[in-house]
Amino acid sequence: MLLTRDTLPETIPDIAALDDLLCRPSQALIDDLRTIDGDIMILGVAGKMGPTLAGLAKAALPDRKIIGVARFSDASVKKWLRARSIETINCDLLDEAAINALPKVPNIVFMAGRKFGAEGDLSLTWAMNAHVPALVAQAFRDSRLVAFSTGCVYPFVPVDGKGADEATAPNPPGEYAQSCVGRERMFEYFSRKFGTPGRLFRLNYAIDMRYGVLHDIATSILQARPIDISLGHVNFIWQGDANAVALRCLAHATAPTTPINVTGPETIEIRWLAAEFGKLLGKPPKLAGQEAPTGWLNDSRRMVKEFGPPSVPLAKMIEWTADWLARDMTTLNKPTHYEVRDGKY
Repeated sequence: MLLTRDTLPETIPDIAALDDLLCRPSQALIDDLRTIDGDIMILGVAGKMGPTLAGLAKAALPDRKIIGVARFSDASVKKWLRARSIETINCDLLDEAAINALPKVPNIVFMAGRKFGAEGDLSLTWAMNAHVPALVAQAFRDSRLVAFSTGCVYPFVPVDGKGADEATAPNPPGEYAQSCVGRERMFEYFSRKFGTPGRLFRLNYAIDMRYGVLHDIATSILQARPIDISLGHVNFIWQGDANAVALRCLAHATAPTTPINVTGPETIEIRWLAAEFGKLLGKPPKLAGQEAPTGWLNDSRRMVKEFGPPSVPLAKMIEWTADWLARDMTTLNKPTHYEVRDGKY
């Protein structure tokens, strides 16, 4: 079954159904990937989004080789990938020789990085977010290279505007976000040097029911914890939609590489989201603080122009999340920290 708005389920009963949904391709994804040659390798595949991005790629291109690369400190991720006929390679991306020994695949999706705990070891944060990209950009100079980045590279912008667009100069607070600018600059530099086609994938924020902005707000309501609304406006996008855009960017790569904002088209009030979840969960939300006039908000009009609107609308994401958490289903226990304003994670 192809992914369309008409085929979205009313509810998602369990993890298996969620994985199936996240790995379901649209016809547009299949058509775009058929325009590029060769296999796809995903560097840093073992995070929150990587496994289902690999699964989505395999579902869209069942006759191509999809390779997932990571340290695989959690062996269950490797098992999950191999069960879906995705090849795996153990690799520490801080090891230059190990990177150079990887197969020279024509299509690379780079997902490696360090965010949470970044302040605890800033030198490691910079190594993962700037040094490793430099190594990868040189090793795969002849490939298409889509590099995951973050909307946090932008400065705060007024909440009553359209958000930062791709022409907005990066100027973020905090060393984590600054290191992400470093990541982009490394891919940009080597793309210009070698003519490597690519895209810089500025994501803000992906969600499924197990993690993300909606999960964090709904969980706070269920646990009767106050919700900080000082960063009172957000953008986000369904994880499956974000992964589909990342893969389609391989067919829309530019030389030199260029940024693209990837998020939902709406700017959403945390206060409004809390009220909606309060209704669905039957518990009044507790709010703390006052909304700031600025926030980390991205303008996704370029994404919508190139790839169309997301398949999963806001209302469906809210309904799925409320239903999932009301049934006390599995979560990843990885808070988004969307409310952080000083850039320290």
